[in-house]
Amino acid sequence: MKELEEEQKINLYYFDESGFSTTSCVPYAWQPKGHTLEIPCYRSKQLNVLGLISRDNKSFFNTVEGSVKTQHIINFFDLFTSRYANEYAIHKRPCVIIIDNAPIHTSDAFLAQEGHWATRGVLLHYLPTYSPELNLIEILWRKVKYEWLPLSCYSSYANLKKSVLEILSGFGCKYDITFV
Repeated sequence: MKELEEEQKINLYYFDESGFSTTSCVPYAWQPKGHTLEIPCYRSKQLNVLGLISRDNKSFFNTVEGSVKTQHIINFFDLFTSRYANEYAIHKRPCVIIIDNAPIHTSDAFLAQEGHWATRGVLLHYLPTYSPELNLIEILWRKVKYEWLPLSCYSSYANLKKSVLEILSGFGCKYDITFV
């Protein structure tokens, strides 16, 4: 796939979703010996981000508060493919989206839409089971959660949401990833 992308025969994107809440997941932190660093956290709503990224830091994001259902994913793909259809009409270069095998990505309702999205130039390529290391968007989620989000954003859901949205809107400019 990477070769086809480099030869400009396809556009390649990586899709997944990730959740953010004030119940932080900070497994460890450096701190002076004998000094315990504590991060107060509170249960809050969950902000889920649905995202597509490319190796050249092009991106497309949408957020869902609360649980992500199949219909959210379908709506996301409908929105992306309707935008991509314009580009596809001009250059006829298909867009291949790398996606994992999560149940909401393989449900009957989701799979029923693949033909419609293909008419817009968007094809799905499913990863082998249990291989998140092959999905480059996992690098983005890790950077957002463990490098780019300030510790202070966990003080409230509003701060967390604001910080996540600022990072996403700055992805490709202020925040970027160099893929090898």
